[in-house]
Amino acid sequence: MGPLLEIKNLKVYYAERAGFFNQVVDYIRAVDDISLTIEEGKTYGLVGQSGSGKSTIGKIIVGLEEATEGSVSYKGQDVTTKKQKKALNLNKDVQMVFQDSQSSLNPRKTIGDILAEPLKNFGVPNKIGAQHSDADRSFDPDKIDARIRELLAIVGLPERTITQYPFQFSGGQRQRIVVARALATNPKLIVADEPVSALDLSVQAQVLNFMKEIQKTYGISFLFISHDLGVVRYMTDNIAIMHHGRFVEVGTTDEIFENPQHIYTKRLLASIPSQTVAGRKAKREERIAVEKEFDENRDRYYEENSDPLRAYDLVKLTDTHAVSIQKEDEES
Repeated sequence: MGPLLEIKNLKVYYAERAGFFNQVVDYIRAVDDISLTIEEGKTYGLVGQSGSGKSTIGKIIVGLEEATEGSVSYKGQDVTTKKQKKALNLNKDVQMVFQDSQSSLNPRKTIGDILAEPLKNFGVPNKIGAQHSDADRSFDPDKIDARIRELLAIVGLPERTITQYPFQFSGGQRQRIVVARALATNPKLIVADEPVSALDLSVQAQVLNFMKEIQKTYGISFLFISHDLGVVRYMTDNIAIMHHGRFVEVGTTDEIFENPQHIYTKRLLASIPSQTVAGRKAKREERIAVEKEFDENRDRYYEENSDPLRAYDLVKLTDTHAVSIQKEDEES
């Protein structure tokens, strides 16, 4: 079985213009030669600071941005452009959960109307779950109504939600509704872009728990985009670390947390606060040691004199673990 979704050598550049004639003087490399493979039923995390390009990758996958170069394929079929995505009805199989649930829900529509919209566009599948064929879909109004009630039950909201409006719900409840809408079309992949960063910690835990349960129950692939390493560690099996539009390290969750190789990964891990008072001193010493290594060995991890810092190409360490370093370092 081939990969569900494959990204090859993806580049997204934005032109910087200046001068009287508004000429292009440089490019912002939001995504700079990225490759990523997503397999069916597995969970992946994209981690990086704000502006690293991780959200841009998610938008490329669902068709909200156009690629400058590179390709995106879904089950072996090219879906790089918006036209190709539309021809394959990719939005039926690939859905996105955004950070701001309030702005992603139409305030003029009831929750019932919001959940009905994708079902009216793509039909109601016979069975729920990414493993089931969705060749037979129904547009029967009664089945749409039944599916809406089923979706609300899945995300733990009462049936009366159907007649209510988005403003009547808390942030956590709205995010549950957004997840329910994403599940409506029986997708194979859900891209979750900072899905809990705007929520309180207690509400974050509730939303993450039910999202994880949904992933396990229905076998949906997830791509979690976040700057929070704790969230990504809890939710994903595989992680890619991004810095200035480049992957600097990719691997399984255990490899990234237990055996980090790139200096940027080490800096991110060192920034996680200690859970105990006794551990604060050790954590502080770890951060100092990592910063010293960064200052002394920067050229090992980033191209010389690059501004902003541009990471080297990935070098494979194992079948699942790769890091961005000078190739001669690996050979030695």
